[in-house]
Amino acid sequence: MTTDSSAPVSPPLPAKSAAPESADAPGVRRKVATATAIGNFVEWFDSGAYAIMSATIAGLFFPQYDKTAALLATWAVFAGGFIARPLGAAFFGRYGDRIGRNRMLALSVLCMSGSTLLIGLLPSYATLGIAAPVLLFLLRAMQGFSTGGEYTGASAFIMEYAPEGRRARYASVVPLTVGFASVAGALTGLLITSSLDDAALNSWGWRIPFLLAGPLGLIGLYLRSRIQDTPVFRALEKGDVVQEAPLREAWRVCRRQVLTLFGYSITNAVGYYLMSSYMIAYMSEEVGYTKSQAMLTSVVAMLAYSLACPLMAAASDRFGRKLMLLFACGGFTVATLPAFWLIGTGLGGAIAGTVVLAVLVAVIGTSNVPAMVEMFPGQLRASGSAIGYTAAYVLFGGTAPFVATGLVSLGGTPLAPGFYLMGLGLVSALVVLFSFRETLHLPLTRTTVLEK
Repeated sequence: MTTDSSAPVSPPLPAKSAAPESADAPGVRRKVATATAIGNFVEWFDSGAYAIMSATIAGLFFPQYDKTAALLATWAVFAGGFIARPLGAAFFGRYGDRIGRNRMLALSVLCMSGSTLLIGLLPSYATLGIAAPVLLFLLRAMQGFSTGGEYTGASAFIMEYAPEGRRARYASVVPLTVGFASVAGALTGLLITSSLDDAALNSWGWRIPFLLAGPLGLIGLYLRSRIQDTPVFRALEKGDVVQEAPLREAWRVCRRQVLTLFGYSITNAVGYYLMSSYMIAYMSEEVGYTKSQAMLTSVVAMLAYSLACPLMAAASDRFGRKLMLLFACGGFTVATLPAFWLIGTGLGGAIAGTVVLAVLVAVIGTSNVPAMVEMFPGQLRASGSAIGYTAAYVLFGGTAPFVATGLVSLGGTPLAPGFYLMGLGLVSALVVLFSFRETLHLPLTRTTVLEK
């Protein structure tokens, strides 16, 4: 068992207030899991709506002088949504550590659903001219601002309610609902594209996934507003150890943990966005499949990802975060290229290749979530995890579709994205091997920083 021989940055929490009895009351954890799951589903269905309709958006919001250039512009706007993530991470991370995890999550889902709804109401380039892609970029930035605090905030929220020995299984609700949201989004896209002709799709059909954001957001807001804050945060308030400037303090005293989290999250970020967001456009634009075939493959891959999440989380609780992270990063290093080769061999091969990537993303994601919560002390948890995780997704995740499209164009081979992900997997494996300290048995109630 790993012990916490760490340096204090504030007084330890009072023992009795660290775990209020209400956390163990019948039904409390079930309500927490439900609120986290549905709120997270709403957030990521909204975020995925843009990727679902990426090829259609390229034709509606950018001049069609060059098909590849229009698609690149679409992915550039997608990446632009990640530019605001650091601001969102800073805002929501600080908010979560100072005011509370729950209020932070309620605000994030409200911001996301509102911005997504407005995208669904946005006129196209034919109507507004250059203002259309500019407004699209700004609304994507608002989506990114919201997402900057959602994933890490939801992870901290549910884990601070989780029982010892089952943290990863509880935390797997977060990546699991991301997967189900992507499945729901892909099925929505498949239904729309297969049942509408091009005229109807370009006129109003593409707006449907975005317009669903309004009612879904209200549901998420209602559920999150009815759950009290976590036992850990309430204990921080009672112990008077809530930080006034948690973002600055997290970078000052937890820099090593932030950089370690960044180092292995880059593979998590690129793997997820290549597998989910990029694959539909990649298969239809670069490899030659129909849009329906590409969306069907995406649905199967995301279902495989979702089903793998609880199994990989159970393995993480049993074998530890470090071993599972090493297994995932090593898997990306050796299996990514064969997976991309399979995608080009036919529909069956495409499904098999994307499922391989999906399972590897599930392995890394279900250990990443508990690890990034466990490695930071309670009073800096939302801020510290948001910095490292969000930086990886901004610099690598948000740019993954753009970089992959550019690599295929420059390299002249559809295998180019595979080489890219393979290289990142190797880098992340080295970070985990030499810098990551096992966090499985560390108490979430601690207010101390891990020693180097």
